[in-house]
Amino acid sequence: MYKLAFFVPIDDAENVKEALFKSGAGRIGDYEACCFQTRGSGQFRPLAGADPHIGQVGELERVEELKVELVCPDELIQDAVAALKAAHPYEEPAYDVWKLANI
Repeated sequence: MYKLAFFVPIDDAENVKEALFKSGAGRIGDYEACCFQTRGSGQFRPLAGADPHIGQVGELERVEELKVELVCPDELIQDAVAALKAAHPYEEPAYDVWKLANI
């Protein structure tokens, strides 16, 4: 089992979560569409060559975002990350993937 966490603008969160749930991520036993989300503020500065979804090249941008965390079975993690990248509005979405111990 893996845990996948990502950061997404609040207005885009439901679309990205739904894409991940369709990939099979977010299932725990007899429950689906399971996740935890925390509201926060992200920041970034697009560099030359970037095509930002939000903000302008060279200018620091601050965005209200959600950090969404969910679990994913080993055999579906590649598909889940692909779904995240395809559905996410950012060119370079920030995400973490880590292996969970079964204790």
